[in-house]
Amino acid sequence: MVTKYDRLARSLRDLLNIVQAIQGRGAGFRSLAEDIDTMTPAGRLVFHVFASIAQFERERISERTKEGLDAARKRGRIGGRPPALSAAQWVEVRRMRAEELRPLPEIAQLFRVSFKTIRRA
Repeated sequence: MVTKYDRLARSLRDLLNIVQAIQGRGAGFRSLAEDIDTMTPAGRLVFHVFASIAQFERERISERTKEGLDAARKRGRIGGRPPALSAAQWVEVRRMRAEELRPLPEIAQLFRVSFKTIRRA
C-alpha cells in the first residue's frame, strides 16, 4: 500500500517490476490517492493506464527542462556557479606558482579561494 503510485518508482518499468514482484508473492498493490487495487482486473487496467500517464508526464517534464536550458543558452545564459577567479587572476596564480614558487595554500589564502581551485589553475 502506498499513498501515491508514482512515488513508488522512478520509471514505468520499475513500477511494473515492483508490482509484479508483489503479485508474485500473492499480495496486491494498492494506491490510496488514486484508489487503485491490483487484486481486480479493473484495478490492474487502471493501474497500467495511470502508470503510463505518469511516465509520459515525467518524460515531458524532462523534455521541457532541456528545451528551456537550450533556449537560455541561445540567449547567452550559462548555468552553474560563477567562476571563483577571473581570467586575469588565473594568469596571476600561474605566474606566482611558476616564477615565485609560492606554495599552493599560500596562493589560495591570498586569493581567498580553496586549495583545490588553485590546484586546478
